[in-house]
Amino acid sequence: MSEKQRISDVSWKKWGPYVSNREWGLVREDYSENGDAWNYTSHDTAEAKTYRWGEEGICGICDDLQKLVFSVGFWNKKDKMVKERFFGLTNGQGNHGEDVKEYFYYLDSTPTHSYMKMLYKYPQNYFPYEDLIKINAERGKEEPEYELIDTGIFDHNEYFDIFIEYAKESQNDILVKITIVNKSENEASLVLLPTIWFRNTWNWGYDDYKPQLSGEESTHIRIDHKDLEIKNLYAKQSLKTLFCDNETNNHRLYQSSNETEYCKDGINQFILTGNSQSVNPKNTGTKASFFIDEDFTGKESRTFEFRITDKDLKEPFRDFDAIFDLRSKEANEFYTEIQKGIESEDEKLVQRQAFAGMLWNKMFYHYNVEKWLKGDPAEIPPPKSREKIRNYDWRHLNNEHIISMPDKWEYPWYATWDLAFHTISFSLIDPDFAKHQLKLFLFEWYMHPNGQLPAYEWNFSDVNPPVHAWAVFRVFKIDEYLNDKPDLEFLESAFQKLLMNFTWWVNKKDLNGNNIFEGGFLGLDNIGVFDRNTTLPNGEQLEQSDGTSWMAMFALNMMRIALELALYNNVYEEMAMKFFEHFLSIANSLDNMGEENFSLWDEEDEFFYDAIASSDGTHMYLRMRTIVGLIPMFAVEVIDDEMIENLPNFKKRMKWVLENKPELASLVSRWEVKGQDSKHLLSLLRGHRLKRLLSRMLNPDEFLSEYGVRALSKEYEKNPYTLNLNDIDYTVKYTPAESDSGLFGGNSNWRGPIWFPINFLIIESLQRFFFYYSPDFLVEYPTGSGKYSNLDQIANSLNKRLSNIFLQDENGRRPVHGQYERFQTDRDFKDYILFYEYFHGDNGRGVGASHQTGWTGLIAKILQPRFSQKEIAESETEMPEDAANKKS
Repeated sequence: MSEKQRISDVSWKKWGPYVSNREWGLVREDYSENGDAWNYTSHDTAEAKTYRWGEEGICGICDDLQKLVFSVGFWNKKDKMVKERFFGLTNGQGNHGEDVKEYFYYLDSTPTHSYMKMLYKYPQNYFPYEDLIKINAERGKEEPEYELIDTGIFDHNEYFDIFIEYAKESQNDILVKITIVNKSENEASLVLLPTIWFRNTWNWGYDDYKPQLSGEESTHIRIDHKDLEIKNLYAKQSLKTLFCDNETNNHRLYQSSNETEYCKDGINQFILTGNSQSVNPKNTGTKASFFIDEDFTGKESRTFEFRITDKDLKEPFRDFDAIFDLRSKEANEFYTEIQKGIESEDEKLVQRQAFAGMLWNKMFYHYNVEKWLKGDPAEIPPPKSREKIRNYDWRHLNNEHIISMPDKWEYPWYATWDLAFHTISFSLIDPDFAKHQLKLFLFEWYMHPNGQLPAYEWNFSDVNPPVHAWAVFRVFKIDEYLNDKPDLEFLESAFQKLLMNFTWWVNKKDLNGNNIFEGGFLGLDNIGVFDRNTTLPNGEQLEQSDGTSWMAMFALNMMRIALELALYNNVYEEMAMKFFEHFLSIANSLDNMGEENFSLWDEEDEFFYDAIASSDGTHMYLRMRTIVGLIPMFAVEVIDDEMIENLPNFKKRMKWVLENKPELASLVSRWEVKGQDSKHLLSLLRGHRLKRLLSRMLNPDEFLSEYGVRALSKEYEKNPYTLNLNDIDYTVKYTPAESDSGLFGGNSNWRGPIWFPINFLIIESLQRFFFYYSPDFLVEYPTGSGKYSNLDQIANSLNKRLSNIFLQDENGRRPVHGQYERFQTDRDFKDYILFYEYFHGDNGRGVGASHQTGWTGLIAKILQPRFSQKEIAESETEMPEDAANKKS
């Protein structure tokens, strides 16, 4: 069976890399009275504290309900603790917010995780925990972060490359290969701890069933769990086994009595201090490790083999190499098929690691807000103050699924608009998973009864841009293209729930009922002059160009989905018409606000701005040029005559609206004028406005970087934007990398860097405009160059600029690696790619979360051959053959 054949069998996905890289410092593990999640659980106490909602580990795997976990621990005999989890700074410790301070790379994975590989670089000398905390605390926001490589710990190659690989023989038979490479010329010691344990489900007062691990043999640990088929963990060589229990060491953390003699950190204490009293001499428990203590000569490489299986095997390693070779070969065959048409080996390398990062960032996410607020029956009730700290109005939320995370260390919790972008790249390799992810958030145990989608666990009520409908339709069309049939059940079920979400937006975020939407920060953190969630003191309201534009895009997305469904069921023609009219109303409001007919399009600057509406009805532009003013480009749809002709009810109603409401029709981009091949354009931008926006966007002195489109005009580098509002002075400066502001914690910056999701939507919008306007619509590119390109050429160029962040230049250097010479030239670093949260607006170096393969994983889609993207885009406006037959 090939990987392509396995993908549709969900049982092959029961086991995967679903273990968090960090469970400490999270909201769901926070039972404090003040909601200080970062300090309630910490990195240093994590080895002794049993978690309530999930588990963490290095290169961990588990089942889809995380009942059993396998991970790997290390000790170089110099560190103060066993390396069981990645180290990083909390939000308060970092001069630019929270940040992991380790180097690990996701190298490969198939969609079913039948083959996986990652690399961890573990220093041989004392890990500089205190130094990283101290130096970062001393640095101001104008200074860069102090990274692990800055400490000099890698300067003499005194580190181990640790490659961890997994291969599945069958759904519940998993082979593990750990290869240790001493990169130093000198001898070095390493303790290796392949560890297996049960997530603690028995201490909370719901189910007292306690599974058990046991082992009398030095090559075998027995696994006994009533709900799992897995029965055995085998080691190839004879090893010492260590057992304890996944129970909190209360005495160590809280100076109170322990409930078990052998606590969660028992194995750690045995390794660090030789305390034999901390591990169970009877070789039973709920956590167990094989103990490997080895000395490696200079440059030596050694491999250790293990097998987690549902079978009782006399010779568990007889077919080990053959299985690994087969799964690795199948992975290569799978990606060879995916990467057809990609000629550059470097592009293939980057794309494959991007796919690997996305697959490795899938995680078991468990959070029941009702239980979290009330506390568990067997535990001390949480303080009453917690009931109103956060998420108290999301009591219905009960999540227990495998979900794509933005980054399993920095963001080991979902973010709804991030996830929408994840699904675009996922759809290229596993459309079923992509569709399931989108449907999850529309289920009643995610979506609020009022129709709101949960944002993220720090505040589910925050508002993310409404891109879910866009992602649903994009994934639907990609899936249809790849599988040669439309999944109408998916599209229809998603549409029904999205109706509720659209209604929530209309009722909650259009406070004046004028189709101008506020939305708050909308996921763009510090993009505004001030926190856009702020309630202004004199009753002013922020009228948001991006909030309104996102809703116009949402309306068009819903209209397009309804049109697609109407090809099979004419009932949806009325729904398509409803969203057509709603889009027209939003377009009208964008230009005719209040009695003064104020427009968010500033005729003087020829740009879209946010505006402040005063209680007396007057408006004031916030004339700061950011990507907020480019977001109106995203509300664009192209429909051809053939589709309209096959939907007579929609055509009749549309004609009536356009004839009887000319004030609406005239605002939209010449809907009545057909473009190339009898196509019609729905957009917030007429040709002139589009060209004026593009003149700003494509100006190297403003938005256009060698590596994409910046979030803020570069003009504000030399001439910062200033605003006095209510006697408070606000100043915004172009900052191309880390934030110099504490707004939203400071670890995220929308005041200059390049962000992939916005760039991706810009590229898609240009492609749609080109689809209507044809090659004759030319724009100066770059602005001021005297050279002209059509919109498709510009989209392709932006694709290339984004790709160049990761690809080797003519000197073999990758901009993403930034200033670090070792990363640029060392063969043991230079071809391992980190997919950062965002990128320096001038030189392309990675900034922010270093494993944000989620939406930065869009690079995988960008690197796909252009012809397939074009075919998918064109298919969105054409009549599907089976629909045409059904209608006829």
